[in-house]
Amino acid sequence: MNRRSALFALHLGALFFGLSGIFGKLALAAPLVIVFGRALFAVAALMVFNRLGEKPARITWQRCLALAGAGLLLGGHWWSFFIAVKVSGVAIATLGFASFPAFTVLLEGVLFKERIRLAEWGVVALVCLGLVLVTPHFDFGSDATLGLGWAVVSGLLFALVSVSNRATTQGLKPAQAALWQNLGIVLCTLPLAAPLLPEVRAMDWLWIALLGLLCTALAHSLFVASLRVLNARSASVVFALEPVYGIAFAWWLFNEQPGLRMLFGGVLIMLATVLSARLNKHNPSVEDLS
Repeated sequence: MNRRSALFALHLGALFFGLSGIFGKLALAAPLVIVFGRALFAVAALMVFNRLGEKPARITWQRCLALAGAGLLLGGHWWSFFIAVKVSGVAIATLGFASFPAFTVLLEGVLFKERIRLAEWGVVALVCLGLVLVTPHFDFGSDATLGLGWAVVSGLLFALVSVSNRATTQGLKPAQAALWQNLGIVLCTLPLAAPLLPEVRAMDWLWIALLGLLCTALAHSLFVASLRVLNARSASVVFALEPVYGIAFAWWLFNEQPGLRMLFGGVLIMLATVLSARLNKHNPSVEDLS
């Protein structure tokens, strides 16, 4: 893979990640069913990916449990994100989720006792200001505010996934770690989702399958492949476009036209995402993306 094809793979991966909210809104199934199905299809694809390339590392059952635990956080992130999509639309859900760099800065400072630099406090401030601007007004009875709340919870859970991956995924192939995380989601959501499965329409299964195959397994694989050629700084800039793709498709498909205030808030949040990635001492890994 040369630089040009790596950039194409990176943009395609960002596009697929940005489509998560679109497929989540198109699927009329309950958010819990969407989470279960997304993980199920991702597991099927990741099992194939794990057989390609170098042999996966042997891991202990304790490590498998740790990865499955991180998977539960990932499943919680998906669940709250899809609730936000159903309640307030793709744009607000995507921008609210994009608050995760601020939570990551704070969590790493607390859990790993890492000093939070002045520039990192700036990231937190940008995210907070962006979130204030994303909603036209804060009315806790409105769908926009309620959806933004769920989206911010989604961002917090995703930040916990990112932090936990520092301790659970070292020395593993990204596809191997993602497989165990998604398997944990499948096993834990199956008892709750099973009674709802007979009601899922065939078209909904199509959207859910695309979520698992394109927005999870394939997007992760494209990201990993591109990082073999590009540096993490280039990747962070491209992946800041993820909300742009999501909002653009929501505008086109669902007529979710963002106002000027929301666009300005989104720009601040995306700027915070880029700054956070550039300030981060660790290269972003595949498991750190939705």
